[in-house]
Amino acid sequence: MPDKLPFEFLFTPEFSRNPYAVYAPLRGEGPVFPIDFPPGFEAYLIIDHEHGRAALNDPRLSKDMQRFGDYFKAIATEDDLLFDANMLSSDPPDHTRLRRIVSKAFTPRRVEELRPRVQQITDELIDAFAGGRAELLDAFAFPLPIIVICELLGVPPEDRDLFREWSALLVNPTFEPDEVERRRAAARATTGYFRDLTEQRRAAPRDDLISALVSQDELTEKELLSTLSLLLIAGHETTVNLIGNGVLALLRNPGQLELLRARPELLPNAVEEFLRYDGPVERSTPRFAAEDLEIAGTRIPRGAMVHISLGAVGRDPAVVAAPDTLDITRADTRHLAFGHGIHFCLGAPLARMEGQIAIGTLLDRLPGLALGCAEEELSWRLTGSVVRGLAALPVRF
Repeated sequence: MPDKLPFEFLFTPEFSRNPYAVYAPLRGEGPVFPIDFPPGFEAYLIIDHEHGRAALNDPRLSKDMQRFGDYFKAIATEDDLLFDANMLSSDPPDHTRLRRIVSKAFTPRRVEELRPRVQQITDELIDAFAGGRAELLDAFAFPLPIIVICELLGVPPEDRDLFREWSALLVNPTFEPDEVERRRAAARATTGYFRDLTEQRRAAPRDDLISALVSQDELTEKELLSTLSLLLIAGHETTVNLIGNGVLALLRNPGQLELLRARPELLPNAVEEFLRYDGPVERSTPRFAAEDLEIAGTRIPRGAMVHISLGAVGRDPAVVAAPDTLDITRADTRHLAFGHGIHFCLGAPLARMEGQIAIGTLLDRLPGLALGCAEEELSWRLTGSVVRGLAALPVRF
């Protein structure tokens, strides 16, 4: 094993296709590895459940990129909302305040009220399928959560495609100068759009999440714009991959697919297993050592970046029996796909509901659902970003 894992391995098609095969042989070496990501900065990767779970809830690991994230400060611009003032990028007491404000607007009741609308959107998208074939991501997995989060926020229908394009650029992990500039342009466009929309809601409030957040005097303008951008990206990118990865897992395991058709009451448990087996987030967003510390015998100096592989944690044989086997009847998935601790995903209930409705309805309405291409023809988005998902998923039915 090299002294430091090179960052390039995170950006290879081989790793994007199957990161679990990369992590498996590393387990015998230990749970924590120095990693050259981002290039030239001191960083570490955790791949086991015990230390990964602890790190997600360790107050010594800061989420404040402005205090400790030298790399992010170097590449961020004043308009780069991914590295700005939202609850994902802050520590208590700011995190506590920001999460409380968003929680008031993003209540379980508001999410549950969306259930009939999510079902309606799901049915309408499937109604549009034709010819016994579909590219499931483009025709279904992308538009479903985009429509849901845009309606929840209060984004007009005609602007949804803009957000799909912008968010794809904002999570792009590339270091190429032209692509970095495109990402920054998308960030500026997102900022400008939300600035205009929040002004409209101040003048004429509606029953939407933007209006609810605009009414919160505790939010600064910067925090408001950053929070809206976070909700937009987190509100659909991960659900796209939950649906895509989950459907692919079933297509690769026809026995499990037929079991789920026969026993639809297993659907909530199946979604938890999809989150464990091949979840939508490969790595957590980074943390920064606020002081010198030690994890599993590895010294982590102050200011170093710490990544937790949520995918590797979900396949840890120390806590999951037969971790490489998809089992929708598994009693305890032990996954950390939504994180752990104070940064546990606020949108987890919405993602779970969307995943259950989407996958359950597909199985109910599309008999004979099968992969529409050879497995080796499938391609994955580069995992250098935290998200893990297919580039396309052709199906026939």
